[in-house]
Amino acid sequence: MRLRWPRRVAAQVLVVQLVITTGVMVLATGLFLAPLGSELDDAATLRALAIAQTTAADPDIAKGLISTSPSPAGPVQTEAERVRRATHALYVVVMDTHGVRWSHTTSGEIGRHVSTDPSVALSGREIRQIDNGTLGRSARAKVPLHDSDGRIIGAVSVGIAYDSVRQRLIDTIPGLLLCAGAALGAGALAAVAVSRRLRRITHGVAFADISALLDEREAMLHGVREGVVAFDRDGRIRLANDEAVRLLGLDADATGRALDEVLAPGRTTDVLAGRVDGTDLLAVSGSRVLVANRMPTRDGGAVVTLRDRTELELLGRELDSTQGLLDALRAQDHEHANRLHTVLGLLELGRHERAVEFVAGVASAHRASAEQIAERVGDPLVSALLVGKTAIAAERGVSLRISPATLLPHRVVDPRDLVTVLGNLIDNALDAAAERRLTEPPAEGLGGPAATPSVEPFVEVELRAEQTTAVIRVSDTGPGVPPEMRERVFAEGWSTKRPAPPPLPADPSDPAPIAFRRRRGIGLALVRRLSERYGGMARVTARAGGGAVFTVVLPEALAPDDLVGDGTPARQLTSAGESR
Repeated sequence: MRLRWPRRVAAQVLVVQLVITTGVMVLATGLFLAPLGSELDDAATLRALAIAQTTAADPDIAKGLISTSPSPAGPVQTEAERVRRATHALYVVVMDTHGVRWSHTTSGEIGRHVSTDPSVALSGREIRQIDNGTLGRSARAKVPLHDSDGRIIGAVSVGIAYDSVRQRLIDTIPGLLLCAGAALGAGALAAVAVSRRLRRITHGVAFADISALLDEREAMLHGVREGVVAFDRDGRIRLANDEAVRLLGLDADATGRALDEVLAPGRTTDVLAGRVDGTDLLAVSGSRVLVANRMPTRDGGAVVTLRDRTELELLGRELDSTQGLLDALRAQDHEHANRLHTVLGLLELGRHERAVEFVAGVASAHRASAEQIAERVGDPLVSALLVGKTAIAAERGVSLRISPATLLPHRVVDPRDLVTVLGNLIDNALDAAAERRLTEPPAEGLGGPAATPSVEPFVEVELRAEQTTAVIRVSDTGPGVPPEMRERVFAEGWSTKRPAPPPLPADPSDPAPIAFRRRRGIGLALVRRLSERYGGMARVTARAGGGAVFTVVLPEALAPDDLVGDGTPARQLTSAGESR
């Protein structure tokens, strides 16, 4: 059966770890056994040397060697055998200076010449070695034998059976293998545990699949038109695709850094960091409106997707502007219809002169209101916005007033920014004033409850120029903004308005389109961002008598006195306007 190399990462890691663990155990065992044999040999020769030195120091052996002849029953043989039996040595041989044995384990060898060269010991030196003799291979030691005067009169040779040394080595092998087996088993279990964890983390993919997955991930992340930002468990940016870098304005070295280090504090940072709960959360990054969704990952990190809603918001605001224009036209249509009915009634009653006076008065009042706005607000876009909002306010039962302090010359650098700020503030003020008018209980009159609220709802607009700085102030008689919410009203996605009810199911037979409904909580956020981009500020305070006052300061929003936004001299433009 042919063995195949596993394809999955976990299986490959398991096989590699088992091979490495087994190899390490075999190598460690071999490296341990090799010096162990040398150490046992050295210990045996040292033991033999100690026995030989003890024997050579016995004065009875030296005296017997001098005074007797070699004999199996002599004092040298008797003493040497006593030492051998006491020390469990293989042999204890005493020889004279000619190499003749005076003692031996085998009595027949006494009186014969030794089988190995004794010249080294007889010269006065001690030796230790593993050698072969008449009794086989042994660990032996030889030392010189001195008389009482210190002269060398012979030598002592002691041997320890080498089989006992080898047996000690063999006896240590089972214990060593047992330890090695236990270590191998622990290593195998650790390898299996690591393999299972790796299989769970990698979801059982193969090495070849990992490369393909990485390539596909890179292509997908950098190819989609949504921003993707991945964070680790410590809140550091782990990955950001090209779209996320563009939408958030991240630096090239943002990867690996904490979110608070690369983004300024604010709602956008809070949404990305997960400090704001919810789905489809709105955030403003620079001039872009983003929708963010955060999804946690198993390792404690998170992935945030970002969608650019800037163009959709612009379309929605254009639709709002169109809707506002339609509301203004409808209000004017209602107003003109009422006036025509009044004129028709006067004519049918034959009161022609009164009809003429009524038409002249209405035309004069309307013209006077428009001329008053145009005189105080020089920019045509801004003044047109105020005229249209006046008609809308009248239809909603709210009076739109122009403050006597209003005076904005025709020196606006970018009228569209001013229209954005002023339109958002007026719309919010009209909503607040109209809401209070509808919810406030009527005041008590002499004849019972009055038909009108106790405070006439109105919105007052003030536009002033302080050199090149435009100051916009919009106040209303609505319920006001509590102090603890005066900063939150400028946050992205936060609104005091109740969400609109869901639309009714569309009727296929009804040709009328469903109205487009945008998310609330963006207008005031854009107002603040726009003011900060100019280097100014936006704040809300309380109005005396109830209500709120929104103030926006836009430095450098007006051109100097001698120039207008397009570089035309202000005096020339003013003269042209007066000539018209």
